[in-house]
Amino acid sequence: MPKMINNPQRVVDEMLHGFYKCHSDRIAKTRHPRVFVRRGRKSRTPRVGIVSGGGTGHLPAFIGYVRKGMIDAVAVGNLFEAPSAEVFLEAIRQADQGEGVLCIHGNYPLDNRCVGEAVRLARLEGIRVEHVCANDDVATIAEDGDRSASRGLAGEVLLWKIAGAASMAGKSLEEITDLCRRANLNTRSIGVAFAACIRPEVGVPNFEVVEGTMEFGIGHHGDPGLSSYKMRPANEIADLIMEKLLAVYPEGEEASVTVMVSGLGATTQMELYILYNRIADILKARGIRTSQSFVGNYFTSLDMQGVSVTLMKMDEELERLVAVDAESLLG
Repeated sequence: MPKMINNPQRVVDEMLHGFYKCHSDRIAKTRHPRVFVRRGRKSRTPRVGIVSGGGTGHLPAFIGYVRKGMIDAVAVGNLFEAPSAEVFLEAIRQADQGEGVLCIHGNYPLDNRCVGEAVRLARLEGIRVEHVCANDDVATIAEDGDRSASRGLAGEVLLWKIAGAASMAGKSLEEITDLCRRANLNTRSIGVAFAACIRPEVGVPNFEVVEGTMEFGIGHHGDPGLSSYKMRPANEIADLIMEKLLAVYPEGEEASVTVMVSGLGATTQMELYILYNRIADILKARGIRTSQSFVGNYFTSLDMQGVSVTLMKMDEELERLVAVDAESLLG
């Protein structure tokens, strides 16, 4: 697939230059070229700073959520590669207003190491900092339910929304950390791909999707699925996805959920709404109330053709925070 780029080795830097020129009214540069902050993040009443970051290739994540009610500072890495500890540390410094900082990141080995080191160094500097690791991918949850090795998917976007709203409401670092950990435990996601993404510096698909099939349980870093299925109509794809996600909800249990249907980069809005149409019907048939719905490209994987679906089980406090208005690159 042709790509509108210049030098494949400079795609991240050139993208960041263009992003800043377009959105400089709402984001600001820092002394580190891979750290950006939200303009107006510092208020008269100090509050907890919210930080996130990760590899490039997921737009609008991560930098597209440096907005009011979401992230205060972001650490930007290379394509599908975690930012260094130095970059995360600078983002933590920039977000600190004296009330502490929460860093939210995906559960990937390099991200974990870099965030862990950044948190250690920030604490040595006297910054109160905690971190929450998003691990909502049900395809990588162990058979015994252990999520310690489970990847992060688009559920992380909802964690940013909850953390941002809680921070704006003046909640403490401890309260926001507990909220995000509870929300993470309540979140399940799964990804499906019909065609792999192509990294500009490589020029070929990350993996092969056999014609007429789809990959079930893909990762956001261009990872292949854990199983393959024959391609089928949208309603049957939704059935497969929801069977996996709803396995954690006992029949007859009263529940409400927030739903996120995110394209992976090359999937049309039309397809996403067709899929959501069936998802909404399945939830209604199960007696599960839909609290909030988000359909769009929220967390992509370059030009991968496919979708990730996220369910976050709500309680009264989480429902209230998810409903708070927030800004993003999407509006």
